[in-house]
Amino acid sequence: MKIPAVFLAFWTLSAGASVTLPTGTPLAVRIDGNLPMHAGAEIRGHLIYAIYENNRIAIPENTVVRGHVMELTPDRSKRVHARLRGDFTPFHVPIVEFSAIEMPDGTVLAVTTGAATNGAPIYRVVAPPPKKGGFVRQQMDMVKQAAKDRVAVITGPDKGDRLKQLLYSQLPYHPERIVKGTAWTVETSAPLEMIQGTTDAVTPLPAVETPEKPPTWIVQAYLADAISSGESKAGQPIRAIVAAPVLNPDGTVAVPQGSVLTGTISQTRKARSFGRAGELRFNFRQLTVPGGTAQSVQTSIKGADIAGDLAMTSEGEVKPKPKDKLVVPLILLSLAARPLDHDGHHQIAKNAGASNAIGVLGFIIGTAAQKPYLAAGIGYYGATISLYERIFRKGEEISFPKDTRVVLQTTARRSAAMPLGKPQ
Repeated sequence: MKIPAVFLAFWTLSAGASVTLPTGTPLAVRIDGNLPMHAGAEIRGHLIYAIYENNRIAIPENTVVRGHVMELTPDRSKRVHARLRGDFTPFHVPIVEFSAIEMPDGTVLAVTTGAATNGAPIYRVVAPPPKKGGFVRQQMDMVKQAAKDRVAVITGPDKGDRLKQLLYSQLPYHPERIVKGTAWTVETSAPLEMIQGTTDAVTPLPAVETPEKPPTWIVQAYLADAISSGESKAGQPIRAIVAAPVLNPDGTVAVPQGSVLTGTISQTRKARSFGRAGELRFNFRQLTVPGGTAQSVQTSIKGADIAGDLAMTSEGEVKPKPKDKLVVPLILLSLAARPLDHDGHHQIAKNAGASNAIGVLGFIIGTAAQKPYLAAGIGYYGATISLYERIFRKGEEISFPKDTRVVLQTTARRSAAMPLGKPQ
């Protein structure tokens, strides 16, 4: 059985043709260097992904985008946890907007975007192969991965800057900055008209009939809805918009840009105490091309742009990266007990090691007072905070903001599209 052919109306973009990007077009912008954290700071970033319109590249990848920091708002959660560790830095969240796009030919386009507050370094994570071995083997693999992540701090690129920031974090106050690699996804709040050059994304040929063997496509899409393990419910409908056209082997368009994937959230659970993270799973079961009818598909998540402290399982589930929950607290507890060992040797060093549990401020107080019980008390306090944040604190919610970029392996099904309902 063949799925009826879908013919799309394409028009050829030539030099001088006018192209209009609709309101709500997402722009993913990443900065290449550190920026000062203050209102009015200029932002120069690059598009992470090309912007398509009518299956053609309208704005290429890495195009320069300029904007500025509108204002700073308090990051209250980060401030509270910093105060517990003796850090009195007034942490902020920057609110940014972008106003200009510098095209490769030198043309500067004025653009109006909405404000963005969800800036963070993001990385493309992919689903690894299925894990082998039993529970113990999998736990050992998690410990090894956590160790590799720690080693990467001092061996990876920009290690000098990371070590400097680590030293800064020990101070009771340190300057803020918008870190290199921070990205925001903003939407255009007005149509953007431009004169298109001669660079085309694909040859504008009509889509062909689906072959007898169901094809498998790797689809780049962005979520049209924000979803979260803390707020979303199982059975809630979700949508994703195809961001780039998918081609058949002969160069024709198989899945046009702008097609809509529709699905539901299949499982959700809120984060709980003792560091148990939230759970969130979703899938897409329908694909609708522009001007066409819904087609049944089967999808699996193969990648997503998410924050650096998250990882993806082989089943496509996003979870926090494994952390060494016990190593650091045990070290701090051991150091905290040292000042109480009255053997008469190296008392100053023992006091310093214990009181450094809350940074330079604790180090100064613990060594200057020359009182073992005070130094030990500071050490036990720091160990308690570490235990709380690593073990007893509520786990993280798993969330995907609107316009999150996802990679989906999509296979067409032969059955007709079924109404989406709550999963059984």
